[in-house]
Amino acid sequence: MDLRRLEIFAKVAELGSFSRAAQALSLTQPTISEHVRALEDELGVQLLDRLGRGAATTRAGDLLLGYAQRMITLAREARQAIDQFQGRLSGELIVGGSTIPGEYVLPALIGQFKTKQADISIVLLIGDSRQVTEWVDDGRVELAIVGARPAQRTLDARELMGDELVLVVPAEHAWAHRQTVSLAEVQAEPMVVRERGSGSRQALEHALDEAGTSLAAFRIVGEMGSTQAIKQAVRAGLGVSLISKRAVEDECKAGLVVCLKIAQLSVRRAFYLTTHRDRTRSPLGLAFLAFLESHVSNPVS
Repeated sequence: MDLRRLEIFAKVAELGSFSRAAQALSLTQPTISEHVRALEDELGVQLLDRLGRGAATTRAGDLLLGYAQRMITLAREARQAIDQFQGRLSGELIVGGSTIPGEYVLPALIGQFKTKQADISIVLLIGDSRQVTEWVDDGRVELAIVGARPAQRTLDARELMGDELVLVVPAEHAWAHRQTVSLAEVQAEPMVVRERGSGSRQALEHALDEAGTSLAAFRIVGEMGSTQAIKQAVRAGLGVSLISKRAVEDECKAGLVVCLKIAQLSVRRAFYLTTHRDRTRSPLGLAFLAFLESHVSNPVS
């Protein structure tokens, strides 16, 4: 099987569209279709269902996709190994990040790493902690930083840095000139929280359990899939929220929202550097892992 055809098939399967795959690969749509059709002819089976403007893998396509992704990864690792043998790093590294590290920690670190490695490309995929650890488990990403320790036994996770959640209220809120509020006061306020599966949500639920209470004791008015959405909701007056200090410190300094502490509650957690126990690390992945461990400090300021 031609590796380029497998790459094209995998990209169509990932994006669910021939046209989007063409755009991502800088090819024409007829070229994409021709390569997929040639692969189907070679294997004697239909791999993709053409659904109007979209495309979805058939059962045979699902079967091939796992093998195709592993072959593409192995080819990438081989190229990187040869480059490393010649004294340079090159190629593409796919990393994952849950919402907070993905949006507020990893971009700067990737930028720093990239300045020292001009011939590389790093793709950052962002999701909630549960989704990102699944990506590591199935090999879609080589390493990730997530806000909750993975449940999968196939994954290694070690603490990389600390984090804490702070109470955030609108700038015009009655508590705006206070530094601390009681847990009972917060329970009486409308509150916006992250969705189930996020590391922030898990950390909050764990802290509340240790304090002898739960989210059921709060006036939950909304669940949102990103911290950015929660910040906008707080600024709009929808409710208060507990948000990562790393994610909201710029808005607090600018006076757009106010950050407070809850007297009877401390919500601290760690971000975990997560890899698969049995998958081979690429040279580029090993270099980025070493960079992260040497450039990240653990404490929360």
